[in-house]
Amino acid sequence: MTLKMHELEKACEEFMLSTPCADTAHDLSHIKRVVKVAKSLCEAEGADPAVVIPAAWLHDCVAVAKNHPDRPLASKLAADKAVAFLTELKYDTDKLEAIHHAIVAHSFSAGVTPTTLEAKIVQDADRMDALGAIGVSRCMKVGGAIARNLYNVEDPFCEHRKADDTKYTLDHFFIKLLHIKDNMHTTAAREQAQARTQYMLDFLEQLKSEIAD
Repeated sequence: MTLKMHELEKACEEFMLSTPCADTAHDLSHIKRVVKVAKSLCEAEGADPAVVIPAAWLHDCVAVAKNHPDRPLASKLAADKAVAFLTELKYDTDKLEAIHHAIVAHSFSAGVTPTTLEAKIVQDADRMDALGAIGVSRCMKVGGAIARNLYNVEDPFCEHRKADDTKYTLDHFFIKLLHIKDNMHTTAAREQAQARTQYMLDFLEQLKSEIAD
């Protein structure tokens, strides 16, 4: 690698600033939060930062909306674009395959199982950003962007019906968000995810009290 890490990160940030985002929940602030968590997990788990950090910066460098039919292809397209960008920077070629895999595997939609510690960390870091206070906020932003109703008036908390997050934003908690903690790969991530999930459960209880008949 010819670039120092701080130089690489600056180049990645500038690259991401020039790249459209799928929605406001996947903007540069999301990228920076994922990078921050990925760095902490990388240090805690003893992973390779030369793979984790660029993969975290570039994991969303191709924008495909959540409700777009090509969404499952987004992470593969992002991985290809990221490797091309890093190749232009003359980044260490020995790291490119691992970076590509980490970016491909980060996505829920792609359904690819991470096979390296570095890929597991990038996936954990990205999914962490769907939890806690920021997770609630991002969920609401995405719901608004694709014009979903907030909740089903007759049964807001899916007590007597099957959840459907194509129609109701609140249903996304029951389909996906509350289960993320169970699929974290690293010990450090599991601990953080548990605390953030409890926050979301508390939020749902508060919401229930506010909308109850």
